[in-house]
Amino acid sequence: MNRNKHYVFIVSILFLCLAAPGFLMSHCQVPCGIYDDEVRIKMMAEHITTIEKAMKQVTALSKEAKPNYNQIVRWVTNKEKHAEGLSQIITYYFMAQRIKPAKKETQKYPDYRQKLELLHHLLVYTMKAKQSTDLSVIGKLRSLLSKFKEAYFMKK
Repeated sequence: MNRNKHYVFIVSILFLCLAAPGFLMSHCQVPCGIYDDEVRIKMMAEHITTIEKAMKQVTALSKEAKPNYNQIVRWVTNKEKHAEGLSQIITYYFMAQRIKPAKKETQKYPDYRQKLELLHHLLVYTMKAKQSTDLSVIGKLRSLLSKFKEAYFMKK
């Protein structure tokens, strides 16, 4: 019996180690009211900067006489990871939780539409960042993030 308890304990610890990071890293969609919009904007900016660095590394490593394909793959993977993180914040944080729909006939509709359009453009350029190493995409992402930040915090 003691051996079974030990086994259950080990399996439980293993489960917690594997499952907990997902729970701890994400912000659920329960309306708890605990939001830090400024932090999310900063996280988005950090993702963009990391994507930019990854693009530059992929380009530089690819130009070498003997490209280190292992490092190139690692930088591409890193770029993908941060683009996905940016997409997550855009869709699951702002679009799903923070930007509230407004009816066309209300005064809030133009603000709603502006924020939604900016987020959609951010999402499209995030996809483009995943597809290439074109640094002009980074400039567009930064510009869109700046415009979204201004629109989002303007009326708060």
